[in-house]
Amino acid sequence: MGTDSSTLQTIGYSIFAAIFNIGWAATQVSHMSMVNCMTLNPTSRVVLASCRNAFTMVANLSLYAVAFAVFGLSKSRTHADIEYQYRWIAYSSIFIGCCFVCIFLIGTKEPRLKDCFPGKVYARIEWTYWFHKVLYYQVALVYVLTRLVTNVSQSFLAFYVINDLQMAQSSKALVPAIIYICSFIISLILQEMPWPGHRLKLFYSIGGVLWIFCGAAVLFLPQAMSGYMYIISIVIGIANALMMVTGVGMQSALVGQDLNGCAFVYGSLSFMDKMACGVVLYFLESFQSNVSSNTTVLHSSTLSFSITRYALGFVPAISALIGVAVTYSMNLETPLTPLAQPLLA
Repeated sequence: MGTDSSTLQTIGYSIFAAIFNIGWAATQVSHMSMVNCMTLNPTSRVVLASCRNAFTMVANLSLYAVAFAVFGLSKSRTHADIEYQYRWIAYSSIFIGCCFVCIFLIGTKEPRLKDCFPGKVYARIEWTYWFHKVLYYQVALVYVLTRLVTNVSQSFLAFYVINDLQMAQSSKALVPAIIYICSFIISLILQEMPWPGHRLKLFYSIGGVLWIFCGAAVLFLPQAMSGYMYIISIVIGIANALMMVTGVGMQSALVGQDLNGCAFVYGSLSFMDKMACGVVLYFLESFQSNVSSNTTVLHSSTLSFSITRYALGFVPAISALIGVAVTYSMNLETPLTPLAQPLLA
């Protein structure tokens, strides 16, 4: 528009970010709801959630591959060249994503309740029905905390490895890539085991405990031992996969056979997740700006404590700790009925 107004840029960015999140919510809620309509078997649902998480990691890694190809094919000498590179990364990613969306829409037959589960009548469920279930609030809190763990850690990870640990610029890509690869491998492994309710709680707790140790390691890791961040990233990738797969599995356990209400469950929990992450990230970023561009809060002879270090160390660890505590209060054991037999090959 021929202007450099920061206000106009903020408004434009906010509008397009809002449009993106509307589209993302519609896609995520409908896609996750399909999992419950494909099978009533708890193990099959967790397997599908694990498969979904694995391909999410593939998508994240594919973005790195696209960026690597673009940066390799074109060299940046000016600011305009850098903008050109990132535009091509965006265009390429959108094109690849649209291709897979078309394949999904054309090649996937949406399951229908009356066809998948003949003889069973599914009445429409009012959205207020879920507010009478204690398990809804428990699962909602666990899911929101899980998303806080992953989103806050991803938001501050690059700043931590560069500003606090003074690692090479390549670590901004290498550390997240290790996390995604480990999450992908664990997601594949999780598909090979049965998933009763107590196992969901156990594996979520294992992931939460791993993140607590990672948070402590991040908080006290000095620059001289920055190489250990690669080992920590392996553990973070494992913990993320354990918590995300089992967290989504708990949502499926909450839905059970109430399939006509599963979209509200996923939609409302996703809304809570976005609001909570937005508030926490806004608070952390505001606090960081008040400390004038990541100025250290406390110094010692071997390491410096910054807002970034506290955000990456404390927030995910505390969220994981509370999530584990809430998980142990859940009752996820549901008896299998004839309808709950596997419906997937």
